[in-house]
Order: sequence, then C-alpha cells, then structure tokens
Amino acid sequence: MGISNSANLRPADRWLLQSPPNSRAHLRLFCFPYAGGGSEVFRAWSVTLPESVEVCSVQLPGHGARFREQPLRRFGPLIKAIAEALAPYLNKPFAFFGHSMGATIAFETARELRRTRRPFPSHLFVSGGRAPSIPYRGLLTYNLPEQEFIEELRRLNGTPQEVIEHCELMQIMLPLLRADFELIQTYVYRPEPPLACPITAFGGSQDRNVSCADMEGWREQTSCSFSMQRITGDHFFLHAARPLLLEVLSRELHPLIGTMK
Repeated sequence: MGISNSANLRPADRWLLQSPPNSRAHLRLFCFPYAGGGSEVFRAWSVTLPESVEVCSVQLPGHGARFREQPLRRFGPLIKAIAEALAPYLNKPFAFFGHSMGATIAFETARELRRTRRPFPSHLFVSGGRAPSIPYRGLLTYNLPEQEFIEELRRLNGTPQEVIEHCELMQIMLPLLRADFELIQTYVYRPEPPLACPITAFGGSQDRNVSCADMEGWREQTSCSFSMQRITGDHFFLHAARPLLLEVLSRELHPLIGTMK
C-alpha cells in the first residue's frame, strides 16, 4: 500500500506525506515534527537513509498543507486521531521518530497503539525531548503577549529569522505556534508499563532546554534496550547536524531492516 501525495486524499491520508513513494521498502519510519514544524522537516531524509526505509512524515492539523484546519491543543484527541489515521499503514514493520514535541507525540501514539491492540513499532527514536515522566519546568509561554512570545521564539532558535521578521507570515504562524506550545506545556504524563520496543534517544550537546538527565529518563519507558546519543548542537541539532544525525540513525535502522528482509 502506498501513501498518496495527490490532492484527492482520503481523510486519513491527510495525516501522512511520503517522500518519495517507496513500495519496495522493508520498513516505514513515521516522523513526528517539533512545535510549528511540518513535513518539510523530513523531506530530504529518504536521500540519506537506507533505500529500504520509507520515510512517512506525520502532518498535524494546522501544519503545512493542513494550514486551514484548527490545530489541536490537547494530547488525548490528537493521539487518538493519529493512531486511527496510521492504522491502514501499519501493514509492514515500522518505527517512530519524533523531535521535541514530536518525541512525546510518538511515545504517546505508541502507547495508544498498544492500548488498542494495533501493530506496534519495532523501535522508538526520540530526539531533543525530555522523558515524558519529567514535568515541564519552565514558565507557560503559549499565552504570552505577542512581542514576548516572539522573543521566546528567537531564544529557542527554531523559527528562521526571516520568518520572525516577516510580519504577515508571523501573523499566520502565531496561532499555530501558540497551539503547539500549549499542547506540550500542558501535557500530563500518566504511568503505564514500559514499552516493549527499544528506545534510542538523541540529545543536543548544547541544548539549554533539555539536559542529559532529561534524556536519560527515557530509559524507564522501555523493557528492552536503551541507548543515548549526544549530537553536537543546540535544541535544533536535527537541522545543523542533520548529516551526523542521519548517519547514526541509519546505523540504528540497519539491524531492523536486516531482520525484515
């Protein structure tokens, strides 16, 4: 089963963008973006990752081509909708990758698949996100006045400077960014048994928002193996250090692919 990129998408297909289509792949890698991010974050990954990996970007409401839709501000409805949308595409082995907000979304989606007795990921890759059991420690920023909120975006260094300085574009982006910040800043972790899949955590060596201890906390979320990789860069090392990240990710994926041929 391929994932369509056409304009005439079924409702579930709006959630997934595939680049490029790869019906011969042995493994699907579902990628979950950070706050404000869309499918373009992962668009070029298939060029570097093994050719037997099909990269499928999860497109959230309000993001990218779904910009006319209202973004979701609470995890419960979002996770249930994602699990439902992914169900038709779990017909071959798959893994999850999520960065920052996307790490928590990937984790909670895996738990929802387990609760609903659907196929389960072979591996969970979490990047730039503190372990879900560690509460959000900062001040709530999603409801800051506009200029203060924009300064927070500058500090995080995840929104391109040309976007921040483009007044009209920022007026379009601000509601989405506020919604995503609210989603992650109001997240409440609920204990469940550890996941029955390995977890690999990637962290930025100069990340001021997520510490090594924050990443180490992912260890308790798996009953299988856990490893942690430190990548040179700040919170958004997946851009600045993308070649190194994908090199390490490729090494981690090879054993999975080998067992599925």
